[in-house]
Amino acid sequence: MAESKDTRPCPLCGAPNSVTAPGGHCQSCGGRMLESRRPSRHEELGERSYHQEGFSATWCGISLGVVGILTAAIVVGLPMVVSAFDFEGSAGMMLAIPIWFVSGMLIGLISPGRTVIEPVVATFLVAMPTAFLLFNNQTVKVMPAFMYVLMSALGILFALIGSYVGERIQVGPTPRTQE
Repeated sequence: MAESKDTRPCPLCGAPNSVTAPGGHCQSCGGRMLESRRPSRHEELGERSYHQEGFSATWCGISLGVVGILTAAIVVGLPMVVSAFDFEGSAGMMLAIPIWFVSGMLIGLISPGRTVIEPVVATFLVAMPTAFLLFNNQTVKVMPAFMYVLMSALGILFALIGSYVGERIQVGPTPRTQE
């Protein structure tokens, strides 16, 4: 429905109203028809495009592959190739946290749309066996079990931050509105 030039939408509900509305109130919701600095609901829909709409099992699977391969390659595989590296116990967990951040950022960069939660779920699924493996194989750099849980939670938080950073880099800067 096209609006004529003598009508304008209500800033609260979006209903078309006459420019000379009686009492300066919307005929539909009764809100004030004065110009306000607060964005209307229709303008807020544009801002919602930056939020995640749903959960993608496909991107969760891809995230699980990326997080799992990077974690296994660095924490388990690298010490097998270079014997000078020994990522056991706390050293392994300290190395896993930036790996999870980078993997979250990679998924945020390459995924279409808004996929922030998928790398976090994948990191959660990889963090459990990683912490269990590192806890059971610790010899010198010993930590209590609850520290592995806390460091895994910290790694999951960093994966969330990384995926958000990756999405923001992919989307680009927020467009500025002209007032």
